[in-house]
Amino acid sequence: MPSRDDDNSPRNGFASRHGRRDFLKASAVAGVAGASLLTSPPARAHDGRGQEPPRDSGKPGRRYVIRGGAVMSMDPTVGDFEVADVVVDGTKIVEIRPHVHAPGVDEIDARGRIVMPGFVDTHHHQFETALRSFLPNALLRDDGSGSPSADPSYVEYVLERFAPAYRPEDVYLSSLFAGLAQLDAGVTTVHDVSQIHHSPEHSDAAIQALVDAERRAAFGYFQGDGRPEARYPRDAYRIRKQWFASDDQLVSMVMGGEIQEAEEVYTRAWTIARELDLLIAAHAVSGAVPRTVIDELARGTGGSTGDLGFGPDVLFIHMTGMSDLTWRRARDAGVRVSVAFPIEMHMRHGVPPILTMQKLGMEPSLSSDVETTMAADPFTLMRSALTMQRMLVNQMVLEQGDFTPPNEWPTPAEGTPPLLTVRDVLRYATINGAAHLRLDHKTGSLTPGKEADIVLLDATALNVAPLNNVPGAVVTLMDRTNVETVIVAGKVRKWRGRLLGVDLDRLRHDLENSRDYLFRAVGIRPDLFA
Repeated sequence: MPSRDDDNSPRNGFASRHGRRDFLKASAVAGVAGASLLTSPPARAHDGRGQEPPRDSGKPGRRYVIRGGAVMSMDPTVGDFEVADVVVDGTKIVEIRPHVHAPGVDEIDARGRIVMPGFVDTHHHQFETALRSFLPNALLRDDGSGSPSADPSYVEYVLERFAPAYRPEDVYLSSLFAGLAQLDAGVTTVHDVSQIHHSPEHSDAAIQALVDAERRAAFGYFQGDGRPEARYPRDAYRIRKQWFASDDQLVSMVMGGEIQEAEEVYTRAWTIARELDLLIAAHAVSGAVPRTVIDELARGTGGSTGDLGFGPDVLFIHMTGMSDLTWRRARDAGVRVSVAFPIEMHMRHGVPPILTMQKLGMEPSLSSDVETTMAADPFTLMRSALTMQRMLVNQMVLEQGDFTPPNEWPTPAEGTPPLLTVRDVLRYATINGAAHLRLDHKTGSLTPGKEADIVLLDATALNVAPLNNVPGAVVTLMDRTNVETVIVAGKVRKWRGRLLGVDLDRLRHDLENSRDYLFRAVGIRPDLFA
């Protein structure tokens, strides 16, 4: 069971006063948050390379060296190294260079591995994990066509039918399982867009899951189904005081300020966010809210307490179908944008706005959105971004390029956006994500002084070897099976392909029970081949 004494645990939290077993004692899966699911890691697990994880990693005074890997720092001031060592002391990176002399400390053999910062997902609905792949063909909303090729809409089934049936224990199980699954895939930081706050108990369950996953997370406090006991948005004051009294912990807080809700609700949410100095996040999706409403918000003064205008404390999700006015105001105000490339293309949110952002000199972060329809690993997100943008630009060149002889191959017309590169999408998936969550002072790059959120990717694997280009291998060849070791704030969470300190069989069993309850509650009979 994770300690509540370290600097990365919430102070004055619910669990510290009552204990996690009491927290869900009335649930059908009582004790699901207890030590049966999250256990102390084995003392010194051996692997086929004769190594063990560093002792007491992440604790004060414990130093180790990640030695001999190809280091891609994602920090231009640090640079990249074909072979170098990374020194970790406690939670922090303290040195990156070749041939570090560090006698007497534990070492991680990184030969044949790519060493880089952990990935960042700026928009993931973790409470939906029990419904994974339930709607693989779904659109965001029902288009009225009655087409047999489309599943029922996401909004109708997930948000309007399933979400109201969630108990706090269902929120906890799905959110915890999602966090561990993304850790396994190398995602060390997430923004959990938690639209499941039907009561304070639901909120506490979501936060407890983020804490127990022991990875860096931004808890997104979004509205639930609007029932009176939810106390949204005013419960933000309690949540901030109880769970986030310190900013020096792994889990931080974001205020959801959805614009499509009643005006008095989002007005109050944005005001509270600025009173509490919280990042504001909101979906902005083509057709979901009239452009005039977004445009009106864009014209606000922004920045100061109580104002509703755009500012650098705003993270918009999707931004599909927005007006030129909104985009210009967003750029000028320093608004950040999270783009869910695969989901937006798949579920008819609108064209991912990458070309608009390039035109305005903006860059996105990447988000997985919903696992009801698509995978939540960073490799899917990066490849989707890269291939989608290049498809659009390549077709633009073929249609508008200069074929004037002797050109046998079209020359791009003036004003054609540059093609994205693998370096670009790696930046979106790491340092951009950290910056968009206001965490780039802690994570997003391998920089001495930052916390050690690090992944080791196996470049000797059958799908990658021989290694010829580090960023190219990560983006165009790798998948989650290449994620060998994952470190969060100096602590080794995955070692040589295996998550540490987790009873996955028990947790999977409890998640399946939660899923079965949810399907019974909404009156849907599961069909594995529907």
